[in-house]
Amino acid sequence: GFKADGNYVVDTVLDKAGQKGTGKWTGINALEYGIPLTLIGEAVFARCLSALKEERVKASKILNGPVDTPNLPSEEWVAPLGDALYAAKIVSYAQGYMLMRAAANEFGWSLNYGAIAQMWRGGCIIRSAFLDNIKDAFDKDPELTNLLLDDFFKAAIAKAQPNWRKVLAVGITQGVAMPAMTSALCFYDGYRSEVMPHNLLQAQRDYFGAHTYQRLGEGDKRFHTNWTGTGGAVSSSSYEV
Repeated sequence: GFKADGNYVVDTVLDKAGQKGTGKWTGINALEYGIPLTLIGEAVFARCLSALKEERVKASKILNGPVDTPNLPSEEWVAPLGDALYAAKIVSYAQGYMLMRAAANEFGWSLNYGAIAQMWRGGCIIRSAFLDNIKDAFDKDPELTNLLLDDFFKAAIAKAQPNWRKVLAVGITQGVAMPAMTSALCFYDGYRSEVMPHNLLQAQRDYFGAHTYQRLGEGDKRFHTNWTGTGGAVSSSSYEV
């Protein structure tokens, strides 16, 4: 790392992140269109948390973390951390393209997704070597619904996944906050799940608020159950993102 006056410069920088709003309005748009842009959202909130420097200093003297955490030799974790970062970056781009596709559908745009990747490649803060692979993916299949389904990115995630999970598991046991990487993995595991536990969530919404629910194999038809024996068939409206 770069040194000045015998110290690593990065160690002298205040850990209180600023932001200019790009991530914020990206997250706002994702909420408006119902797109799970979890990594960028968590990155924005992580900056917000870092900005609470005075509170964190106070909390560090009061709140306990894990005990008896072993010292981990840093040289053994460089490659696994690289894999974890790489996998999370792929998810970040995949989510970004999901948001662009949703906006295109909303406004009737016809976007050249491969060309967008090339535009970033030319000189943008989010440039990455695999932007060329993104272009290749959309050249091969212009109707590709998600980058994770492309052969290159599917293989890249598969290769990096063991270390990705290992890094996050050790980070949790060590008490190291890694919100963006963690949210990326949660998205990945959710996206690849044929069945999620949100049937229980929908049942709870109907129980507490009579918001109704749909049934497997019965299309858009909505149902309400009289869970408590009182209230009858009264139901509420249901908001869908």
